Amino acid sequence: MLASSGRILLRTATAVGGRTAAKALAARCASSSATFGGGLSKPAVPASTTKPASLFAHHQKVRRNNKSTVAKTGSATSERDDYNVSSTYVGTGACAEVGIDALGITQIETIYKNLTFRELFEHEQRNGEGWVASAEYGDTFAIDTGKFTGRSPKDKWLVFNEGSESSKHIDWNNINQPTTPEVFKELYDKAVAHFNTKEKAYVFDCFCGASEKSRSKIRFVHEMAWQQHFVSNMFIRPTTREQLDDFGEPDFTVINACSQIDEDWERHDLHSDVAVVFNIEEKKAVIFGTWYGGENKKGIFSLMNYWLPMAGDFPMHCSANVGRDGNSALFFGLSGTGKTTLSADPHRALIGDDEHGWDEDGIFNFEGGCYAKTINLTEDTEPDIYRAIHTDALLENVKLTEVDGKLVPDYFDVTKTENGRVSYPIFHIDGYHKPQKAGHPNHIIFLTCDAFGVLPPVAKLSSGQAMYHFISGYTAKVAGTERGIVEPTPNFSACFGAAFLSLHPTRYADLLQEKINTHGSQAWLVNTGWSGGQYGVGERMSIKTTRSCIDSILDGSAAGADCHRDELFGFDVPTALPGVDSHVLDPKHAWENAEEYDETARKLAGMFAKNFEKYSGKGSTDYTQYGPQL
Repeated sequence: MLASSGRILLRTATAVGGRTAAKALAARCASSSATFGGGLSKPAVPASTTKPASLFAHHQKVRRNNKSTVAKTGSATSERDDYNVSSTYVGTGACAEVGIDALGITQIETIYKNLTFRELFEHEQRNGEGWVASAEYGDTFAIDTGKFTGRSPKDKWLVFNEGSESSKHIDWNNINQPTTPEVFKELYDKAVAHFNTKEKAYVFDCFCGASEKSRSKIRFVHEMAWQQHFVSNMFIRPTTREQLDDFGEPDFTVINACSQIDEDWERHDLHSDVAVVFNIEEKKAVIFGTWYGGENKKGIFSLMNYWLPMAGDFPMHCSANVGRDGNSALFFGLSGTGKTTLSADPHRALIGDDEHGWDEDGIFNFEGGCYAKTINLTEDTEPDIYRAIHTDALLENVKLTEVDGKLVPDYFDVTKTENGRVSYPIFHIDGYHKPQKAGHPNHIIFLTCDAFGVLPPVAKLSSGQAMYHFISGYTAKVAGTERGIVEPTPNFSACFGAAFLSLHPTRYADLLQEKINTHGSQAWLVNTGWSGGQYGVGERMSIKTTRSCIDSILDGSAAGADCHRDELFGFDVPTALPGVDSHVLDPKHAWENAEEYDETARKLAGMFAKNFEKYSGKGSTDYTQYGPQL
């Protein structure tokens, strides 16, 4: 099986060196100073917890007992086993065979490429990268990402290549921060040199985008198995060896040297020793100093937000679902607005929960999985997410507590972070839409959690108003959600995703306007926030009320309803909908004091107008005229 170049191909779950690795892991875990992932300290667990070594032995035994039921070829009976294109390259020619020698990485002699989920689970344990958590629906690997439990936006940089296309089109600001080609070269060379000292690496070739016409080919080079596990969950996996053989040159490559830092960050004029740097023209990125998985995901999303508009297509930070009749819908919304909950509809199939594109053929998911928050997670509140946490999911920065000798996730313990996460392949969601794409959307829903109690539970928007609210990207923070918040505070995030926009927000609005005009999609504003008064006085919209509004949009009854025009905001508000209290539909009538409502409404409208001043006169159309009329 050893070819002249030193290649060994392993297509099924491998246990090579398993006994030796188990002993090594047990020795490491027995030490009080055990670390994993190249020096990152393991997360704290209760002193009385079962020793990780015995847990490892237990799970090894379980896998041996189940091994006879596992299909060893492409005839596997589940989507999990359908992903079976893994290769292991061993020898001095490994880098050349994988193709990373073109990056300058030439010295690694063992490369694991596109491992199966079973192999990843075994590698994670053998490498001592975390723990096996006993989630209710199945054993799930859990990791800790150190001090970074979220993205580090101030450490993300784009290379400003003088005279290039990106230099002309990027919206250079405190999100898209420029750095120089010279700084990138130093960091790139440092990342390559680091990998050339490694005995092994994990390489993953994948797609971003379910549309064959508009997708991008992405390659990740990682140090650890769990990192490949994360991107295997989150991106679209090649399912046939032909797809990998025909992959060719990737459109972009990410070299993740997370265990290294930039000691020269001050000389490089960066903000810290953490660096996440993208060079669009060279089609490469490097990551230093942060282990957070989301840097891989959102970095590529930012690139899709550059590439697609250059081709005339529309990237979106939204969820999407489709009905049995092919009626598709988009859900835009910031954190806390109900985007994930409302797009998970028992009568409709989920296309995706976070990132999508819209090209000439329709809408499509960028991703092959989901990345959900776990704070206060229960099966009652988020059943789809809760049940998706089983083998092949990956828990990130979630507290583990010993219960009867097992490590059980505690989603209510947020001493580590409130941003605990789980990534999982989309096939963990029952009844998801397998093509992960659909026709042009019938409905576009902008979700907002209005803590001022001013906006109606549902409003019909003209195309101009849709652009105004899309650019505004409004929701509100309430007291207690962040330090210093003592009253409702507006939160405007352009296009419902300002942190990931590579171009000026009006560029995306122009694309959305064109799509709506061409395909006749109807836009709606849905308030999942407060009614009858602002936060602390009124009440939060019930999920039943909001679901009834969404149902009325999707079944067409909202479009046919009688409406009255809001005097201040100008949109049309239905006067009656099935399952919705008519007093709630008209927010002013839901308040006990109409004068207080008018005062608060004018206050909120002024906040909208103030925020929109920076967009006045920008883009092909000045959408200011479609905002509140003060």
